[in-house]
Amino acid sequence: MSTASFDYSIAFCRNLGWVTPSEQEKLKKTRIAIAGMGGVGGIHLLTLARLGIGNFHVADFDVFELQNFNRQVGADMTTVGSAKVEVLRQRALNINPELNIKSFEEGITEKNIDEFLQGVDMYVDGLDVFVLDLRELIFEACRRRGIPAITIAPIGMGAGFVAFDPQGMTFEEYFGFKGKSQIEKYCRFILGFAPHFLHLKSLVDRSYANAYKKRAPSTPMGCEMAAGIMGTEVLKHTLQRPGRIVAPQSMQFDAYSYRLKKSWLPWGAKNLFFLIKLKILKLMIDQQNK
Repeated sequence: MSTASFDYSIAFCRNLGWVTPSEQEKLKKTRIAIAGMGGVGGIHLLTLARLGIGNFHVADFDVFELQNFNRQVGADMTTVGSAKVEVLRQRALNINPELNIKSFEEGITEKNIDEFLQGVDMYVDGLDVFVLDLRELIFEACRRRGIPAITIAPIGMGAGFVAFDPQGMTFEEYFGFKGKSQIEKYCRFILGFAPHFLHLKSLVDRSYANAYKKRAPSTPMGCEMAAGIMGTEVLKHTLQRPGRIVAPQSMQFDAYSYRLKKSWLPWGAKNLFFLIKLKILKLMIDQQNK
């Protein structure tokens, strides 16, 4: 067993060149909140820990199961039945024993959301694609507190993302969730990330995707790509690098088809083309459920 002592400056020295020493120190002082420690949330945490982020608030009430093995970085035979948030917390501490990491093992509720977001520099969404009401609550809370927030969805063998700046378009303006059914919220959420449906070519059997049964196929590649995009966005925002895109702009990359699409959605969920595509997507999902 290694007896080497931990040294932050050595552990993350290979980041230098992509960041300056002073920027690395700024990353060390940054606090990121992540809700969800599953498919993307867990790998988000470890990616940011390796970037040298020094402070985290992490939340999840779930435990690991066999069905998580294909994509969740914390899932293996040694962790089945274990709390996701504690497994990932320990793995992050194994990377950086000096981390300041606060766990919310009960998940996020209206009662603890203030504590979860207290002192946070940025919120990173790691919730399951079907967790829509809570996602809406958290993004609204971030807006009120002036906290930038990003959500990155693994989509097939790729990923899409939307970032929300406190001074820009809101989550609600972009997705239009208010007063909508759960199925329509799901359609709006997916369409906000993947308006060009780049991923459909690789979905060889669509029967495994069923929004009504809250079932969506996934791949490890999608989760890992999502983490790469997320880490880059956190770095660019934290270090105030130019060239970030925020809502109403979004991006989707699909590795299977080698395609990248940047999208611009003026007027957000009120955009005419968005509403037309929404109608088509809802018809497709309804037909699958028959």
